[in-house]
Amino acid sequence: MSAQEVTQAAAIAALRAALGEVAVFDAPPVRSALPHVVVEPVLLVDWSAKDWRGREGRITVSAYDGGERPARLRALAGAIEDAVEAMPADLGAGWRLVSARLARSRIARASGERWVATSEFVARIYREN
Repeated sequence: MSAQEVTQAAAIAALRAALGEVAVFDAPPVRSALPHVVVEPVLLVDWSAKDWRGREGRITVSAYDGGERPARLRALAGAIEDAVEAMPADLGAGWRLVSARLARSRIARASGERWVATSEFVARIYREN
């Protein structure tokens, strides 16, 4: 598996474990109950050194909910931040997580009575040889 695939899969697994019955997807679903979470494809760039391979990039997680106010979404966004920052170091396929830290987050009205909370994390990984 590629670095992008293992990083996205690890984020999805961590979120599914932490969020219980909230559905977590790797792409926007055609239909899903609210709330639900989407982990977008991970964007990585080279972060290698002379004697090891590494990647640095962004993990973007969006949570969707409905209602007049985003109260439930605020709590969900906090749980997402905790889960991603606590991802296990072993991502699989020889890739290891160095760090995953929150870069920015935002809650905004989507369409109608829907809300979206977007959290973006900076992740650094390297490949064990």
